Amino acid sequence: MVRIPVIDFTNFTKGNAITRQAVIKQIYEACHEIGFIYLQNSGISKDLIKEVFTHSKSFFNLPLEVKQKQAWSDEFSNMGYVGIERERLNPNQPGDLKEAFNVNKQAVGIDASLVTFYDNCTELANTILQAYALALELPEDFFTVRHNQPNHTLRLLHYPPLQTPPKPGQVRAGEHSDYGSMTLLFQDDIGGLEVQTASGEWIAAPAIPDTVIVNTGDLMQRWTNHLFCSTKHRVMIPTDNRVNQSRYSMAFFCHPNDDTEITCLESCQKEQSPIYPPILAGEYLLQRLQATYGNS
Repeated sequence: MVRIPVIDFTNFTKGNAITRQAVIKQIYEACHEIGFIYLQNSGISKDLIKEVFTHSKSFFNLPLEVKQKQAWSDEFSNMGYVGIERERLNPNQPGDLKEAFNVNKQAVGIDASLVTFYDNCTELANTILQAYALALELPEDFFTVRHNQPNHTLRLLHYPPLQTPPKPGQVRAGEHSDYGSMTLLFQDDIGGLEVQTASGEWIAAPAIPDTVIVNTGDLMQRWTNHLFCSTKHRVMIPTDNRVNQSRYSMAFFCHPNDDTEITCLESCQKEQSPIYPPILAGEYLLQRLQATYGNS
């Protein structure tokens, strides 16, 4: 059975040439075969992660009318509060049973712990992007120089307890792939995240203590001509008493500079010609947001 590998990142960040190369190989294989990794020793402190989770719970405990005052200012701004069922990650199914709050580095009045966490996630993402580049036989800074504008989005997520039965086909987060280069995911231990393997099987991706889940996104898949896969995933409704509990997670969506042209890398054309035409990163993001929110 396909499993999501656990990779110790200190062997890349603090290792010698041999251990670094071993991690680069592990990352390549994981990105190619399943598109998901459990990353150990990310360098982000457990205390900071706990603090941001606490801040997230406090925000989602606010009255709805208070949260709605921070709702998205326009249809596709991608910043602010998103209410329950507002988002439809699988456009063919009812709205998702979750609420979210999106922030970036420029968000006015965000908590200092969120800023620190955002910076830590940016630093970690850049280091992973260096490993990606080396895995693809590119200069180490190939991806980081194309991600040097603050285009990333930090998303706080709350999946509330179910008070009423879901609609047919409704889940906590519909099956989808992520839009950007990669995602860093921090989740509590309630569970529900599932990942689709290449054979179409859905496997659980539970929380593993002291790890961060890393998954590649659509733009990395386009860049690499499917050598790195952007894997469908979803959050299902528990079938036991956890259905009466809140689930919390935090996703850091790593996105290239808007004006970066995503075109098939030469080193990824050995086995097949380019699958996708070139597209600007910002243009692709807008297309995906329109698909997710335009029909709701």
